[in-house]
Amino acid sequence: MEILTPSPTAGGEPTEDRRPVALLIDDSPDVHRLLAMRLRSEGIDVVSATSGEQGLGIATTSIPAVVLLDIDMPGMDGFEVLRRLKETDATLNVPVIMLSGLHSPQDKVTAFDLGAVDFISKPFDVTELRVRVRSALRVSQLLRMLSQLAHIDGLSGLYNRLHFDRRWTEEVASTARHHRPLSLAIFDLDHFKSVNDTYGHPAGDAAIQGLAKLLCKECRQSDVPCRFGGEEFALIMPETSPADAGAVCDRIRSALAELAWPRHPERAITCSVGVVGSTGAVGVPPERWIELADSNLYRAKKEGRNRVVTSAIDGGISLARAS
Repeated sequence: MEILTPSPTAGGEPTEDRRPVALLIDDSPDVHRLLAMRLRSEGIDVVSATSGEQGLGIATTSIPAVVLLDIDMPGMDGFEVLRRLKETDATLNVPVIMLSGLHSPQDKVTAFDLGAVDFISKPFDVTELRVRVRSALRVSQLLRMLSQLAHIDGLSGLYNRLHFDRRWTEEVASTARHHRPLSLAIFDLDHFKSVNDTYGHPAGDAAIQGLAKLLCKECRQSDVPCRFGGEEFALIMPETSPADAGAVCDRIRSALAELAWPRHPERAITCSVGVVGSTGAVGVPPERWIELADSNLYRAKKEGRNRVVTSAIDGGISLARAS
């Protein structure tokens, strides 16, 4: 499957070219010095925390690839830190290796019951610990890949509706906090059922993939293209005024209309687009934005298809573009 999303930064996903980060939460300075030196030679950066409270703060703001967590610390012990890590969505899937100077079987049982992936007793063999950290990093990478795939549409390679719902809610909240522009577009392939019925479902699939590629090609890295459902697509455009968003969507609409299709070179495929945006905070809930974009899409269909209809929540502009 080809994932067409233009950039991991557009979907908020972690990049794969950074060195993995291990968060070490331990009250022993000697342990920090030893592991920082030994893990660095493995290509792993170590971030240090000397208390449970400090470690939780770091883990939730800068998500590590793996956590090395001492059980026996003053104040908040390792079990409580582990419990909180597993209760927090952002750190739920981060693998945690417990460290302990005790050799209590019950401690191991408790650690694994709370969600730890491994348990190492002190004093530990550094070579063994490095191997176990590498194993935990493989687990972390696999979980991250599974998480990403759960947000990818199999046919188009774009983000799916699940990802859209989460990201759209975040963007509307961010706009309300920071008073920045935001726009949303909903694309719909014109006469899509006719394409399927006349030329077969492979032709319909090709149309979906063709528009997906254009969305990735024409939008910016900060934009978030998603398959909204069926032949509909959504494009989230942060820091974009409605007029600028309408221009971007019209460029995509025009490029789609000019494509030649091997299965039906005599028939063009077009799309209609509804765009809604604001230049700042407007106090409109996420679902209302979608309703307004959908209303503009309906108007574009009603007025002849193959056009973009744009409106501004905070300014009332209404623009329609057609080939």
